[in-house]
Amino acid sequence: MAVIYLHGFGSGPQSAKADFFRQRLQRLGIPLEVPDLNQGNFTQLTLSRQIRQVSEQLAAMGHPPVTLIGSSLGGVVAAWVAEQQSCVERLVLLAPAFGFLQHWLPRLGAEAVEAWQRSGQMLVFHHQEGRLLPLAYSFVTDAQRYPEEALRRPVPTLIVHGTRDEVIPIQASRNYVAHRPWAQLVAVESDHALTDVLETLWEVVSRFCGWSQLPSETPS
Repeated sequence: MAVIYLHGFGSGPQSAKADFFRQRLQRLGIPLEVPDLNQGNFTQLTLSRQIRQVSEQLAAMGHPPVTLIGSSLGGVVAAWVAEQQSCVERLVLLAPAFGFLQHWLPRLGAEAVEAWQRSGQMLVFHHQEGRLLPLAYSFVTDAQRYPEEALRRPVPTLIVHGTRDEVIPIQASRNYVAHRPWAQLVAVESDHALTDVLETLWEVVSRFCGWSQLPSETPS
């Protein structure tokens, strides 16, 4: 089986959750692919570029039946890839950043957003890099082309979202599952990172994916 983990905005392949899932799946003999969605060029990051990158990776793999695990903005990328690629059989979305712009831009403030639009770039803290990096305004204009209402392919979907998430409120995930009977939401007492509930994450995700039925290759 193929499993791909998609990290979030300002994150990278070595994120805590990516490492956690990599180690747990390794015990089951399941390799985890974790592409770098920054592609060495965070400045020109767009949702379209990330969707295209993952789609091209699936093509290179021969379009195998695949489970996509997406964290935050990676969850949005995963949902759009699943909409376009029939080989995606299952989605696991961890605090998916549905409504990302409507939650993020107001926190920046109207003046900052206008300045970003005028100059074409804005400095954003990149957690994986540990420093400020420029991000082009095309990130915003591109993301506006992807309304979540258009995500209608009935892919079995598990969403895990923290009740204390102040980055993307859990209501965004509640709204998403409300009209999609193929999607289920599990609320956990945590924040956006979900790193304080990793064992709970594994329990819920492995049960949904059927991994809890598999024997471990190495002691747990």
